[in-house]
Amino acid sequence: MNRLPTTHFNPAEFGLIGQSAVMQEVYRLTLKAASSNASVLLLGDTGTGKELIAAALHRLSPRNTGPFVRVNCGALPESLLDSELFGHVKGSFTDALRDRTGRFEAATGGTIFLDEINSTSKTLQVKLLRVLQEREFERVGDSRTVGVDVRVIAASNVDLANEVAEGRFREDLFWRLNVLPIHLPPLRRRKDDIERLVQHFLAHYSDVNGRTLDRIQPEALRMLVDYHWPGNVRELQNYIERAVVLADGNELTTALLPQCVTGDAQDAQAAVFRPTDDQSLIREFVFNGISKADRDATDLHERIVSAVEKELLAQVLQATNGTQTKAAARLGINRNTLYKKMKEHGLDAPDD
Repeated sequence: MNRLPTTHFNPAEFGLIGQSAVMQEVYRLTLKAASSNASVLLLGDTGTGKELIAAALHRLSPRNTGPFVRVNCGALPESLLDSELFGHVKGSFTDALRDRTGRFEAATGGTIFLDEINSTSKTLQVKLLRVLQEREFERVGDSRTVGVDVRVIAASNVDLANEVAEGRFREDLFWRLNVLPIHLPPLRRRKDDIERLVQHFLAHYSDVNGRTLDRIQPEALRMLVDYHWPGNVRELQNYIERAVVLADGNELTTALLPQCVTGDAQDAQAAVFRPTDDQSLIREFVFNGISKADRDATDLHERIVSAVEKELLAQVLQATNGTQTKAAARLGINRNTLYKKMKEHGLDAPDD
């Protein structure tokens, strides 16, 4: 195991593209955190690159010769996640046909990355807290204690402090994870990096697809910079891959960009929103500003966000004919998160 502290790194080696001031701060904190053994909490919207930072933290750390184990906590149901993380013994439940080593044991001597940790239940949070505090656990169905030497990096695409305040996340676990927080900015806050990202993805997908797209039409670049990027870098990556595949020449033009990027504000809104009873608040806010009564309301922000979120979910579910797997993929979230959001907003759709 390399015990020498790392003093510098090249972000591009980890797929991290961008030199904006906010990203420079992310790189600085990543380098500082990498040399320690403390827990790191990565916070940021979906598609901002949390997994890339987690991988960089591991490779820059003294544990870089050990395993780097990824677990998406939101991708598995609770019953399987417990076994996935901590392992189980034969016969501990119906499908436990043999002993199984969990991800924490597999990560011994290295790093475990717990993505979407906000998706875990209170019961599992208690077990995670014990691992962080005592460095030990029991496999499912076993009474023997297993010691483990592993660094924990966790990530969340929602504000965990707010989850604590709402009673959905344990406060003691939050403070155990939040030793070294790193906030990844959304793409709309690092627009200086968009041209560099576009060039990077153009080169990559041109090489993958045997194309030679190496120029960017100025108007196309302007539209890309002006777009609000709800899906962040992952959304930009998808649009550039699509453009490379569809291109006939060697230039990225406006004709190769999706309508959500090239359309004017009115068209974009018409494409996303259809008239419903839930739209009155949104329309009042967008077109007429905030009324005096609403301006004085303390929950205005939450009401607007909730209304927009519900309408977006309804639109995507309608567009995918109620197929939750497709809807989750289009929204850039996992199916468990989609299901929770649907329950919150009283939406219903047939199972896949």
